[in-house]
Amino acid sequence: MYSTVFYTSVHPSASVFSRKQLPLLISKDFPAELYHSLPCKSLENGHIKKVKGVKATLAEAPATPTEKSNSEVPQKKLKVLVAGGGIGGLVFALAAKKKGFDVLVFERDLSAIRGEGQYRGPIQIQSNALAALEAIDMDVAEEIMNAGCITGQRINGLVDGISGNWYCKFDTFTPAVERGLPVTRVISRMTLQQILARAVGEDVIMNESNVVNFEDDGEKVTVVLENGQRFTGDLLVGADGIRSKVRTNLFGHSEATYSGYTCYTGIADFVPADIDTVGYRVFLGHKQYFVSSDVGGGKMQWYAFHNEPAGGVDAPNGKKERLLKIFGGWCDNVIDLLVATDEDAILRRDIYDRPPTFNWGRGRVTLLGDSVHAMQPNLGQGGCMAIEDSYQLAMELEKAWSRSAESGSPMDVISSLRSYESARKLRVGVIHGLARMAAIMASTYKAYLGVGLGPLSFLTKYRIPHPGRVGGRVFVDLGMPLMLSWVLGGNGDKLEGRIKHCRLSEKANDQLRRWFEDDDALERATDAEWLLLPAANGNSALETIVLSRDEDVPCTIGSVSHTNIPGKSVVLPLPQVAEMHAQISFKNSAFFVIDLQSEHGTWVIDNEGRRYRVSPNFLTRFHPSDVIVFGSDKAAFRVKTMKFPSKTAEAKEEREVVGTA
Repeated sequence: MYSTVFYTSVHPSASVFSRKQLPLLISKDFPAELYHSLPCKSLENGHIKKVKGVKATLAEAPATPTEKSNSEVPQKKLKVLVAGGGIGGLVFALAAKKKGFDVLVFERDLSAIRGEGQYRGPIQIQSNALAALEAIDMDVAEEIMNAGCITGQRINGLVDGISGNWYCKFDTFTPAVERGLPVTRVISRMTLQQILARAVGEDVIMNESNVVNFEDDGEKVTVVLENGQRFTGDLLVGADGIRSKVRTNLFGHSEATYSGYTCYTGIADFVPADIDTVGYRVFLGHKQYFVSSDVGGGKMQWYAFHNEPAGGVDAPNGKKERLLKIFGGWCDNVIDLLVATDEDAILRRDIYDRPPTFNWGRGRVTLLGDSVHAMQPNLGQGGCMAIEDSYQLAMELEKAWSRSAESGSPMDVISSLRSYESARKLRVGVIHGLARMAAIMASTYKAYLGVGLGPLSFLTKYRIPHPGRVGGRVFVDLGMPLMLSWVLGGNGDKLEGRIKHCRLSEKANDQLRRWFEDDDALERATDAEWLLLPAANGNSALETIVLSRDEDVPCTIGSVSHTNIPGKSVVLPLPQVAEMHAQISFKNSAFFVIDLQSEHGTWVIDNEGRRYRVSPNFLTRFHPSDVIVFGSDKAAFRVKTMKFPSKTAEAKEEREVVGTA
């Protein structure tokens, strides 16, 4: 067996992928870890050969839709009505249309994505959903993937919210590559909706059409719109969101379940220092957590979750101020994003879901996506499950039609809907539960004994690892790979008509496996400027020190200038700073400080608050977010890594902006 790897040719001046593809066959048994290290390659005379100049570039959705002909698919006499033109509704409409069914979509307001509209920002589409899209329509899937920002070929995972230290890293790349699936991406919701709406066709979508009721007489289904209009079809699919009117009319009114968390979200014009190696992080804390993700184009999307009653309202222009208080004392990765986000770009919403149910439909009516299994966003699988639903439902309808054509009997619509529901309930229920578990784990995390214990909180100063953190780490290390493998790849073998393949444009760095196993190697791979910023409690007259990553240009710290010593001389005119106090050097992609036998010493305070004195004439490693004290707290500097425009220019050429609307 072989899987096809597509090489996409790119003209040096082009900003988007060519649609022409050259297949490269690689056995499905080819070791994933070796594939990681392959530069972009092709075959020549049976041998692998390097291909020059292949880049993974992103593009906004093209203004001109890809022309598709429906003449290839014979029209089937089945009228499918879809309530809701969000992601799930449009993907199903596309899938049903590709199968040859007559589809009509009713959408209340196509100009805005359901829920938070244009401010909701990008959505993560993981490997399982991308593969389902490929099985539905390869051209549309290609357009979506080209418009997205790849995060799955970088390091992703859980970190401690206070220190920023890694707790657990996720490998979303290997499960995709081993199964011949696309690698996870993020894309603007509005761009995604535009691509899908163009593919479905404006003649299929009725905008400003809100379904408020339906009538099922056993032979046909008639929907009733808010304006009184009525439309009849052979079946109705409710894809109208968490507060679905189709669901209410099926089973009666029921309230969505409040998760206990309100969520602030925003998009910042900010490029983290480790953008080339890290895709997204989940920062863990007690009754609060924070998520950040690269969305391309020099922008970062973030979510801040806080445990509190539903219905809270912020003071005018008070969201950012409140967040800085809630997350005060958290690591730089969190604070930097909050500071870089404009107040009017921050949105607040309470998080709700719906518990799994065995009843997805009745008669000629069924439900899809959030209308039946709205999930918490902690796994990024809500939209993905709706896409999987869409593929399964269209396939069951096609099977029923084929049986009808073979037997000459009428199509059994009702049985096909129940088959779809049965096929989806178990997988959706498990992933729904995992999403809830992820929220519990993220918000009950405690780094040290004493956290959340009120009168006993003084125990935190002893930095005793919390038993739950230690035990949880063992569980996560063992369970996470299995969970990711099943979630991301568990549906791939059921996708009929899809050839297993990977894209050379999705190639991971050849050091990816090492970064998963070695935090130090990951830090050394950070391509950014290192700065020493005067600490808040230091001398206001101190200036920022820019460190050189040239091993031949050390930085000498003292109370007087030392121009006779090679490198850079920094003067700190303070009584506790010796004439020649310390020296900072760069070796093997890391920075070290040496105390030059100063009287008051050189001190380092690490990101967990531990303070220790640097041994004289001995190289001592320091890290981002550490504080270095030269003799006195008045000469304290915080270590900072930053990307500057000159450093991100090339990356911006390789990533087209993901529209955030």
